[in-house]
Amino acid sequence: VPDRVARATLALEDRRFDWHPGVDLAAAARALRQNLAAGRRVSGASTLAMQVARMQAPGARGYLRKAVEAATAVLITARYGRSGVLRHYLRIVPYGNRIHGIAYAARRYLDKPVEDLSWAEIAFLCAIPQSPARMNPYLPAGRARAIRRGRAILERLARSGEISTRERVVALAEIDSLALPWRAARPAATLHPLLALAGRVSEERRRQRPLLDTTLDLELQSDAEWVAHRAVTDAAGRGAGNAAAIVVERAGWRVVAAVGSTGYFDDASAGAIDYLRLPRSSGSTLKPFLFAAALERGALSPASVLDDLGPGPGGIVNSDDRFLGPMLPRAALANSRNVPAALLAARLGPDPLYALYGDLGLHAYERPAGRYGLGLAIGALPVTLERLIRAYTTLAGDGTLAGLAWLAGEEPATPPERVFSEATARLVTLFLADPQARLPTFPRMGATEYPFPVAVKTGTSSRYRDAWTVAWSKRYLVGVWVGHPDERPMARLSGYRISARVAHDLLERLHRDEPGFEDAGFPPPTGWRVARLCALTGAHATAACDRTVLEWL
Repeated sequence: VPDRVARATLALEDRRFDWHPGVDLAAAARALRQNLAAGRRVSGASTLAMQVARMQAPGARGYLRKAVEAATAVLITARYGRSGVLRHYLRIVPYGNRIHGIAYAARRYLDKPVEDLSWAEIAFLCAIPQSPARMNPYLPAGRARAIRRGRAILERLARSGEISTRERVVALAEIDSLALPWRAARPAATLHPLLALAGRVSEERRRQRPLLDTTLDLELQSDAEWVAHRAVTDAAGRGAGNAAAIVVERAGWRVVAAVGSTGYFDDASAGAIDYLRLPRSSGSTLKPFLFAAALERGALSPASVLDDLGPGPGGIVNSDDRFLGPMLPRAALANSRNVPAALLAARLGPDPLYALYGDLGLHAYERPAGRYGLGLAIGALPVTLERLIRAYTTLAGDGTLAGLAWLAGEEPATPPERVFSEATARLVTLFLADPQARLPTFPRMGATEYPFPVAVKTGTSSRYRDAWTVAWSKRYLVGVWVGHPDERPMARLSGYRISARVAHDLLERLHRDEPGFEDAGFPPPTGWRVARLCALTGAHATAACDRTVLEWL
């Protein structure tokens, strides 16, 4: 506790603090005599310890209540000592506007640490707890009352010898002209992530550190909410109702923007719901993990041929009701074909695939794998955007699952864990970063193509209820969800048609400082070489093959 703050507090609230055991009997006798003489309460005798007891367990005032507070005050003084009582009082005393503790009050009202407070500022803050509502510094009348009481406090401090005559003169001149900085308010765009963080930070930690710095970039946060809001507004006629977006800086996996909805206070679109953390059908967003698992287990190689010739197991068909014939894994994943994915899931089995999704943090084993079956390959598993973007750190991070960092200067809550090999993660990234491989399902020069290297995976749930996009560059990882709060179908709004545009706008804003086109792509697997393959057979291309592709082997 800063010395001046302690001296001022004790001079005002408890002058015999160092001598009594928690109850000042002399002050109590004086207050009782004055109150009886006046026939009403005109004086109090609460010590700091008694005030702590009252603030810890508020209740109706009365003599019985005072006796309980007095007994509690003696006990807490005996147990924690006088310095402990003083520290706790200064930590919990109310200053109005949901502010408790002088350290927090100094930051909120005066924008400075408590150690740097002048005598005038200390007197001003010490005036507020007597009646926080009447002395609200944010209201002109309340601020004037706090200044008047602050002047009286300075006079009392001078009479008690706590401040010199010169300090009194300087402080009185300063308090009259005391100006509060602009009242900082949490932007509405940050309410969802801040409320979520409040639920994750323990009470003990909040007591130790009342102020926590997040990793959020306020300008980017507002931009991201606006981009999402504009996209939903433009597509409202086609059933879009809300959106969520998250932007993660790959260096340290810092969350720099997290949009839970297009407007927290938008009741018409259920904006108070945090769609970043609401489970929705995942569409095709989990296919990259299926392909990565098959590559990792040797059930697939970059030269394997996958059939897209007709309905797959269980009658699964592609979203466009077409079949593209034999395909290499790069094209099958980049085109997001359901039939090859279902065949691959059948080859691996639902149980290992479900376990992989659990290892990635996509679910907590609430239901058995059999409930989803081969639908695990094509969106049967509901996921949240936050969990999904963390799972994608494995592909963007060379195979390592990383925790997301939400607080500045702190490591993620969960340590890194290797899920895939570096070669597998890099290979899947290259599949998803190849615009040519997306043909013919996704046209060139659309929302999935960039002037710099970006890997993109879109997803659309049944009847267009959910539109997803996950995209990552060398610097950022971005996730977007668009849908309707009531899970109503949208009018053919796929991930490619709407959420990919939001991701595209965000990544272009993030990379706007980069001049021109960037030629260097994502790194290939270490030690692998490029080979020319026949797209129909996966064998090394000969003159007889009229469809060839380049692939890493």
